Amino acid sequence: MLSSPGSRENGQDVSPEMRKTASGQQEGETGQHENDRELFIRKTFETNPEEGCALLFRLYYNPLCSYAVRFVYSKEIAADIVSEMFYAFWKNRSYQSVKTSYRAYLFKSIQNRSFNYLASELKNIDSFEQLPNYDVASTERPEALMYFEELASRIDRIVEQLPPQCQKVFLLNRFENKKIQEIATEMNLSSRTVEGHISRALSALRQGLKDHWTWIAAIPFIAGL
Repeated sequence: MLSSPGSRENGQDVSPEMRKTASGQQEGETGQHENDRELFIRKTFETNPEEGCALLFRLYYNPLCSYAVRFVYSKEIAADIVSEMFYAFWKNRSYQSVKTSYRAYLFKSIQNRSFNYLASELKNIDSFEQLPNYDVASTERPEALMYFEELASRIDRIVEQLPPQCQKVFLLNRFENKKIQEIATEMNLSSRTVEGHISRALSALRQGLKDHWTWIAAIPFIAGL
């Protein structure tokens, strides 16, 4: 189920470091621009909610997909998560209850949905087979945000530590969406060997993230402290 070492985005090599968030300096330089953008978005929603949702989609679809990839290690799955989030945002009229900036709301929604996907994909602890669908407000506090960043870094480290061939199979499958037989042909391996590498990568992720499920469950409580 995964894709190639030093993964690729938009046809270019992407290292885990390149998927990190922008530096504080960059954020400071664009702070006023973000404030002006948020004001424009809010006024658009007041005038025409449908156009407001379309504007959010145009502005944030690609950045949100890039962000989700940090957690789910699949461009295709990341795109599905983001598309489903936007659909729910419009259908449920969530835009009426946004208290933070729209940008913050959307990114936190993707964090939550990515966690739910990870819990389903890597489930190995019975009590976490059904991970709660956290409210966006539960991830507002710095402690929760720190945990999200820690998880993304942890996933990067686990993938980087995979044996080279296993890592390449995993990333080819995830980022280039190649099927088992395609990978087998490209790498001159048997289909069974490719399946074994994917299984090994998922097993490494399950084992490496096992200790994180405890604090994932605690996020709503941390947010309320």
